[in-house]
Amino acid sequence: MSINEFNGRIAFVTGAYQGIGQALVALLLSRGTVVVAADIAFDAQTLTEVSANCFQIKLDVTDQDNVRNVVDAVEAQLGGIDYLASVAGILHMGSLLEQSETHWHDTFAVNCHGAFYLCQAVAKKMQTRQRGAIVAVGSNAAQTPRMNMGSYCASKAALEALIKNLALELASHNIRCNLVAPGSTDTQMQQQLWRDEHGAAKTIAGDLAHFKVGIPLGRIASPTDIANSILFLLSEQAKHITMTSLLVDGGATLGH
Repeated sequence: MSINEFNGRIAFVTGAYQGIGQALVALLLSRGTVVVAADIAFDAQTLTEVSANCFQIKLDVTDQDNVRNVVDAVEAQLGGIDYLASVAGILHMGSLLEQSETHWHDTFAVNCHGAFYLCQAVAKKMQTRQRGAIVAVGSNAAQTPRMNMGSYCASKAALEALIKNLALELASHNIRCNLVAPGSTDTQMQQQLWRDEHGAAKTIAGDLAHFKVGIPLGRIASPTDIANSILFLLSEQAKHITMTSLLVDGGATLGH
């Protein structure tokens, strides 16, 4: 992709406090992008420049009014958002038969409803300009059942349907919408599944007792691996790609 392609453009990234979101912010900044890093873990209640071209703001994606207000503030203070990356997500482990109502609703509130609020608010702005690119972070679990991850899998499947339908609606407005579907990635979310120092090795090897194959490439993805895939889908190199979920899991779901 052109080294100057992102220079001076405005990107909005949720889930930016850590993991994939944090890695994507770093990649975008390295290309001269003006980045708004949003996360519920940030302290700044208003748009705050924390370094050159990098702004932070506290955002609760489950609060539609908060989402709308933050998007309006970004557009008013910085200009039109060119790129949106919806990265924020949560995982509550547990059997579907034992899953609490709170955990079920919280999972969908962040992974699906939050992405809907965000995409709706930003896409309406993009529509007036007849340009833009949106990428949401889904999961290879959207299409592959996982033991004790039913609510997460269901929420990511709903997210995939949401983004693909949004892509269809926005195609005539020169706005592309895609997903990156990671597998096991070295983030805090993944690490909470590891019970000891052998967690990564066990994940790579797989667990047939729980119907989970290993990772053919023999490694856990880094957050930057996933961020690079997001960057590609946002870029002009992907200008003829929309309505697609890009699987980035080292072969863990055997190309499903």
